[in-house]
Amino acid sequence: MQFGVFTVSDITRDPTTGRIPTEHERIRAVVEIAKKVEEVGLDVFALGEHHNPPFFSSSPTTTLAYIAAQTQRVILSTATTLITTNDPVKIAEDYAMLQHLADGRNDLMLGRGNTGPVYPWFGQDIRNGLGLAIENYALLHRLWREDVVDWSGKFRTPLQSFTSTPRPLDGVAPFVWHGSIRTPQIAEQAAFYGDGFFHNNIFWNIEHTQAMVQLYRERFEHYGHGSADQAIVGLGGQVFMRPNSQDAVREFRPYFDVAPVYGHGPSLEEFTELTPLTVGSPQQVIDRYAGMRDAVGDYQRQLFLIDHAGLPLETVLEQIEILGTEVVPVLRRELAVGRPAHVPDAPTHASLVAAAGGPQDSTVYADADGVTGRSPKVEATA
Repeated sequence: MQFGVFTVSDITRDPTTGRIPTEHERIRAVVEIAKKVEEVGLDVFALGEHHNPPFFSSSPTTTLAYIAAQTQRVILSTATTLITTNDPVKIAEDYAMLQHLADGRNDLMLGRGNTGPVYPWFGQDIRNGLGLAIENYALLHRLWREDVVDWSGKFRTPLQSFTSTPRPLDGVAPFVWHGSIRTPQIAEQAAFYGDGFFHNNIFWNIEHTQAMVQLYRERFEHYGHGSADQAIVGLGGQVFMRPNSQDAVREFRPYFDVAPVYGHGPSLEEFTELTPLTVGSPQQVIDRYAGMRDAVGDYQRQLFLIDHAGLPLETVLEQIEILGTEVVPVLRRELAVGRPAHVPDAPTHASLVAAAGGPQDSTVYADADGVTGRSPKVEATA
């Protein structure tokens, strides 16, 4: 099972000091956070995508490629890549390029996002959100698996004899997680393709999470990808820890109250009761998250939101240290107990290459037609 950290990339005033970091400080901080994730033995670092204040992460691939150059082992993911407002051709190119630069240590989580105005900013209509998610991914899926694509759809111009470059590393596309908080159609989409389903359940009660994951598992089996308990599931979560639970609550409360993702709503106590947010001792976190599989079954990835709401970098790094040294080693052991042998691990580039029969050079060796962009070889066989 994979454990890691994700960030929503907010820039928020520290309510205890009144200080707000600059964009430059937060961008540099997220690099330090990713390096700390690897240092303490966690598996995944994931970075969100936003195009508006108070968030800074408008170009996740740029940041993740920079991090890849400074790390050796950690898997670099997104949380989320906007499948609705990004051109699927550009997604195919950008993430294949990242795949090469990171030597396969990357995957991505697709989602529709939670900022309505982003649609017109990128020339789209929010009323088409679900249709865009379905059509754009259908194209993206083909672009990574077919050397030459002819395609037409509703939301972008047609493609004729188009080759997305670079081709995926070793002939294997990056693994895709479809992220959703509330939309059953996205769980259906993930199941249809046999991809992963990531339920970022930081806002929802466990009954809702259970229903969404169960739907995905049932449909995964329906489409013939394996038994329901072999479906690839990821969950979100959030923690804040101190040796004494009262100290954790006292220290975290002012940050919770102003958090851009859920501040100014239910109280800290209400939120920790109804959602996976756990503020307390490391043992309380272990107990809470060891029980997640009672609701969703054996799953493959657990990501924690650690840096947000103005928490200073020093505190964030301390939290990651506790997570990596005191919490996750215990969770690994506890969640391995009774796990059936046929339940798969989270996919990695190495496992996907092995399943495909080994690495293949997928480079398209062809001279480009400078007028049409088509391959002469393709034209000759048309």
